[in-house]
Amino acid sequence: MSIRHAIARRGSLMVAAVALIVLGLATSASAHSGEFAKFNNCPSTNPEVFKCLDSVTHGGYILLGKRNTPIVNPVTLQGGYTETNREKKFISKFIGASNGAATLTPVAQPVPGGLANIINCKAISNIFVRVACELALENPLDGVNATLELAKPASEIEISEFNVSAEEGVALKLPVKVRLENPFLGSSCYVGSSSKPIIWPLTTGETTPNLPNKTIFGSSGKAELKEGALIAQLNGNELVENNWSAPEATGCGGVLSFLVDPVINGILGLPAKSGENTAILKNTIDIATPAAVNAH
Repeated sequence: MSIRHAIARRGSLMVAAVALIVLGLATSASAHSGEFAKFNNCPSTNPEVFKCLDSVTHGGYILLGKRNTPIVNPVTLQGGYTETNREKKFISKFIGASNGAATLTPVAQPVPGGLANIINCKAISNIFVRVACELALENPLDGVNATLELAKPASEIEISEFNVSAEEGVALKLPVKVRLENPFLGSSCYVGSSSKPIIWPLTTGETTPNLPNKTIFGSSGKAELKEGALIAQLNGNELVENNWSAPEATGCGGVLSFLVDPVINGILGLPAKSGENTAILKNTIDIATPAAVNAH
């Protein structure tokens, strides 16, 4: 890293840290209520909530085994988190979205190439599975969607405001699973589950993966104070992790899952050990105090 880059990075970190500190001190100011609509599902009346969070992932990709799925449809993580626990490495407990909303919105992402790009039907030895696959490929709607979902309760999400701004350590720990959906695969085809979740210890700093992956870098982003310093926004935030493992896919093909699961796992390269998968999430993050949210 060059001296100029190091100085610029340090300046960015100072701005982010100051923004979060100022936000913590701000409790009242004139603001437009429209800016606070994104916090509608924050459990702001819960006395445990220290900050409200709205994080929109609008780019990046998930490399799962041998398949790469870009994030083209925005996914939102929403809720609140408790005050930092200094005895637990500056980690805060996450509190899920209120009003019946999903803490992590389940938004489908199209897998490039659809089913035809994933499965070579003629290479399937079992005749029943091969025929079902070929029939699905004759359907013009043979696209495959991948949807990221929480695999554990929201209370098992961990977040570190300190690590986000410092660009080191775990900034956001997410337990997730990925649903692969298609008429042939059905709606219960998952990689990961509540008993075998995919764990992402995402960072804004640098990763230390096993081979063949190499170190990649995240970013805290650039901080901007909005609405009279009642909202802190991080633009250009990047959360990354490329040392996580992924279990085998299960439930694919409905009643034929015992035949289809091995095919899907062979094609996707699952299970995939740590160092063979990557998650890069490009985000815009908004944070506000419950007092500010309740007042507007």
